[in-house]
Formats: sequence, structure tokens, C-alpha cells
Amino acid sequence: MSGFVEKPEPIEVPGLVHLHTGKVRELYRNEAGDLVMVASDRMSAYDWVLPTEIPDKGRVLTQLSLWWFDQLRDLAENHVISTELPEGAPADWAGRTLVCKSLKMVPVECVARGYLTGSGLLEYNASRTVCGLALPEGLVDGSELPAPIFTPATKAEVGEHDENVSYEEVARQVGAETAAQLRQATLAVYSRARDIARERGIILADTKFEFGFDGDTLVLADEVLTPDSSRFWPADRWQPGRAQPSYDKQYVRDWLTSPASGWDRKSEQPPPALPEEVVAATRQKYVEAYEHLTGTSWS
Repeated sequence: MSGFVEKPEPIEVPGLVHLHTGKVRELYRNEAGDLVMVASDRMSAYDWVLPTEIPDKGRVLTQLSLWWFDQLRDLAENHVISTELPEGAPADWAGRTLVCKSLKMVPVECVARGYLTGSGLLEYNASRTVCGLALPEGLVDGSELPAPIFTPATKAEVGEHDENVSYEEVARQVGAETAAQLRQATLAVYSRARDIARERGIILADTKFEFGFDGDTLVLADEVLTPDSSRFWPADRWQPGRAQPSYDKQYVRDWLTSPASGWDRKSEQPPPALPEEVVAATRQKYVEAYEHLTGTSWS
């Protein structure tokens, strides 16, 4: 069992119809038929939405996504129409709200990996493959791969776990042409972002994208290249063969699985609240990721 420890009640706004409460975002539709995405400060880990929020997290995710969309504009269309606050929306939505195109979403998590860690490392250790792709012997936690790989996953409901699948399975589910488009776009966007991050002293180890169709055009959607959807490592501290320091939610995962939390991940009990020091340190990591990547200070 997993899901929300405490599921929030969505805020009602005149002229907006609430569609969905996700792990982090609330999704609405406006009277023009566009989607309104509001990024909350909720934190998810191990398929649970935790009871403790991280201040400023939703704004960091939104502003960093907007910065990346701008960097990637020549490679991939994105779904953003406007950042204007809908009339009647609460002031707290400022900086965390996007008005977006309503797309026909592709039900695939498009994951790109340039380095071996996480679920990819577990599969590699068992079979020397990731999502059916054979990899060389001798790789360890944090190893750079010979070339970036496309390792898709099925999209899961809140509380369910995304499952890594083969490229062939994606082609079976969505068609060969769409699968090829997804792989090409994912690797192109990852490679551009990896190079931009590297110039700023950050290794983009892996990331996941979501795409949808606007007519026949494949469009980059949701959030992109944030600490929620990516693993960011400080390049000057990269050392294969161990867990890497990071600017992402790994800090929260590590605390939850430490003796300090008292939580058994394998139990059906929900995770505990995060202590103040973990909240502060996590917020700082998200802010540092934003500042290092964009070159601007977070105010």
C-alpha cells in the first residue's frame, strides 16, 4: 500500500474545473479548454506523498522548467501557453502556475540515462542489461555509460510504481512510429541538457520526460529537468563506485531509509513527517540546483 499520507482537498477557483490531484501538481481546466497546472510544495518518495511539504519547492520546479523550456525551444515544442495567474486564483499560486495546451498524452515515462544508478543499477547488477539493452561489464554505481540510453517506463497511478519496460514493449503499446519519435526526442533533449548542465558544473545523470501530441506534433509536457524528475550531481565530487552527492530528492530518500526515520519501507505503514533540518536541507538543495543551472539567485 502507498499513496498520499494525507490527500489534500483541491482549492476551488471560479472558472476552473479541477481534474486531477497528482503527487505534486493540481490540474485544472479553464473555460477556454486549456490546462492549468499548479505545482505544490508536496514531496513524494518511494511511491508515497509525504506529510511534510518543502517550502518554495513548487515555485522552484515551475521556474526551472520554464528556464529549460527556453533552452530547448529549438529542439522540442513545449506545452506552455502562459504564466499569467488565472483570475480569482489565490496569491499563493503566483510563480507556480502554468497555463498549458491540452495534449493527447503518451502513456510512457521517457527516461534517458547517461550514468548508471538507481533502478538501472539494480537491473544491471542482475542481468548486465537496462530495459533489455546490454551494457558492458565492469560498470558500478555512478559509472558514465558509453552513450546515453532510452529506458522507458510505464506511467503509474499515484501510489503505484513505474515499471521499466523494453523499447519493443513501448512500440507495441503506442506504435512503432511514435516509439521512434519518443526515443529520438528524449535522447536529443537529454544530450542538450547534459551539455548545458556540464558547463555549469553539474552532471545530469538521468531524467524523465513526458510527451503529448498537439495534432501530429510531439510536444514536451509536464515539468522538465527539475530535481523532482532528474538526478543532478556536483561534477567536482563525482566518484564512481559509491552513491553520489546530489541536488535532488535523494537526500529525503536517504533519510527515510536511515535508522533516524524509524520507518520500514517494506511495511504498509506510511512514512513519518520530515524533521525541520531535513526540510531545510532539501529546500536548499532544490534552490542550489536552480541557482547553479540558471546562473541567477533565488529570491
